[in-house]
Formats: sequence, structure tokens, C-alpha cells
Amino acid sequence: MRRLVALLAALVLVDTMLYTALTPLLPHLAHEVGLSKSRAGALVAAYAVGALVAGFIGGIAATNFGPRRAVLIGLASMGLSGFGFAFAGGFWTLFAARLLQGAGSGFTWAGAFAWLLAATPRVRRGEMIGTAMGAATFGAMLGPVVGAAAALAGRGVVFGSLAGLAVVLIVWTLQLDPAPCETIAFAAVGRALTNTWFVWGMLTMMLGALLFGVLVVLAPLHLSAAGWGAAAIGAVFLAAAGLETVQAPLSGRLSDRRGPLVPTRIAFAGGGIMSLALASGARPLAYVPFVVVAGGFFGILLTTGFTFLAEGAEEVGLPQGMAFGLMNVAWAVGAVAGPAAGGAIAGATGDWVPFVIACALCAAALAALPRGAPQKVHAEASLAMPTDKLGVPGA
Repeated sequence: MRRLVALLAALVLVDTMLYTALTPLLPHLAHEVGLSKSRAGALVAAYAVGALVAGFIGGIAATNFGPRRAVLIGLASMGLSGFGFAFAGGFWTLFAARLLQGAGSGFTWAGAFAWLLAATPRVRRGEMIGTAMGAATFGAMLGPVVGAAAALAGRGVVFGSLAGLAVVLIVWTLQLDPAPCETIAFAAVGRALTNTWFVWGMLTMMLGALLFGVLVVLAPLHLSAAGWGAAAIGAVFLAAAGLETVQAPLSGRLSDRRGPLVPTRIAFAGGGIMSLALASGARPLAYVPFVVVAGGFFGILLTTGFTFLAEGAEEVGLPQGMAFGLMNVAWAVGAVAGPAAGGAIAGATGDWVPFVIACALCAAALAALPRGAPQKVHAEASLAMPTDKLGVPGA
């Protein structure tokens, strides 16, 4: 179990690291290939477009052929796209490489999380998802550090090395026993899309990706305009990565004990406040803490979204591989809309408007969240909670 968790953490860490490595490179690429704010947003969103196209296909592959084979397909795509991004010389070749990276992630994520849940007891589901998402969000925050290194040392060296890392992960994946295949159940997809918790899992993943996408496009450009270089911007996101490493497993354990609604409410409330703070366009010394804390709240949404999805899928009999394929679609919609719309709106009106819209979305989601908890989660969380001598949970 530990070897599997370590592998899956490494998979999602590298995947999300590649996704956000572009962040501090945006100002550099804007100068190198003449990117406007709208094209910068489109380049960030290209990864998510690939995941959107391949997401559900990856879920079907994880179900029918097994999670391990889906992961291997994703890793092969990641390696090829890394070499492509290393040597791309213009906007459209960069866009194509990012598109292939995203397509590979659709297979990797569906396979990785279906594999994880097949080996995880229900009462530890939130903790294990939190651990994996901690690695994923750490990768997302570490990516800008890699991007900063690429700006200093050159894209060829850094992204070529990361492509080589895909080969190492392929060898590691082949050393572990595969999880069994599941039976494809297309009829269960319709039932899932009418299940409260599955739908909220999709919405939470989509909003988390959207909010994070706005952040990773606008924050680096704001800091760059204030005179910060790629290394300094990368350091900001590294600090956020450290916070995420601690936060994600804790929010996963809280989800196991109290149900996923509690950390979700905290994330929407805190994310809304931080979005409003970012809209102020404060000077860097005040702006940077807002970026770090906002990333932490947005990361909680990705963790609890997985838990909602897993519970909803079990209720309606949807294979987890297919469930996480649909999750890829939801995440990709948010990850496309956030950077692309955020960059375009900021270019037309100023950075404060996208962050005010983000605050409004958090407030609306917080108000609309269901009041009760998923029945199975509530029952098993109650059994897992500590009790006092009178048997009162949590006392």
C-alpha cells in the first residue's frame, strides 16, 4: 500500500508540476514569442483542453484495461510532450505540446485515483485522497519553481530532463501489481449526473480548477509588473507548496471524521475572502501572502471534490475509473475557463474584475452547498470519531 501511495503521489506531483511550470515563464514567453494576455491565458488553458478531450476516454481506459495501463499511456504522452515543449519555437508549437500534456494527464489521473481507491479502506479514503492531492498541489506550486529554472537555464535542459523522468515513472509503474479491471457501465453515468454528491464533486472540482487558473495567470503577471523576476515569483509559489503539503492530508482527515462538507465550506469562505483581497492589487509584500493562502483554500476544494465524486459513484454503481474520467472533464472545464477568461477579462478591464468574480462564485457556492452529509460518509465518519466516556462524538 505504501509503495502504491508513493508512486501515485509521484505521478500526480510530476503531472501538476508540468501544468504550472508555465506560470513564471509567462512573462519570459510573452517577450520571446510575443504573447498577449489573452494568448498567455490560452497557453495555460491548452493543458486543460487536452484533459477535457481525453478525460473521459482515460476513464474508460482505466475501467476496461485497468488503472495501470491507463497510467502508462498517460506517462508516455507526458514524456513526448515534455520534449515538444522543450524545443517549441512559437505559440502554436507550444500550444500543441501543452495540449498533448493535458491529454496524457487525463489518462494518468483517472488511472491513478481508480488504482488508489481500489486499495484503500473506506474509512481512510479522505486521508489517502488528501495525501495524493497534497502531492498534486505541491507539484502545482512547485511547478513555478521549475518554470523559473527553465527561464534561467533554458527550456531545453529543464523540460528535456522532465521528459526523461517520465521514463523512470514508467519503469516504477511496471514494478507494481495492477488493480483489477472493472465492467464499463454507461447507464450508471446518467444516474451519477443526477446524484447530489457526484454533481457537487464535479462542481467543486470545476470551481477549484477555475479559481486556481485565475490565480496562476494573474498573480505572476502582477508581480512581474512590480519588478519581480522569475526566481522570486517561483519562490512565492514554493512557499504556497509548503503550505499545501501540510494542509491537504489534514483536510482529508477532517473529511473522514466530519464529512467533506465541513472543509468545503471552509474553502469556499476562505477562498472568497482571499479573492477579494487579491482584487485590491496590493503591493507585492502584502499581495504575496494573499497568493499563498488563496492557493491553500483552492487546494482544499480539489481534495473534497474527489471525496464527493467517490461517494456519489459508489451510491449509483459507477466504476471509479469512469467517475474519475468525468472528474477530468469537470476539472478541465474549470482549468480552461479560469486562465482563458481570467486573462481576457483582465486584459480588457484590469486584474481586479476576475478576482471579484471569483469571490462572487465562492459566495454563491457556499450558499448553495447541501446541508446534510452523504449518508455513508456520515455513518462511517461517526464511527471513526473519538468519543468521551459518555460516547459523545468529538467531546
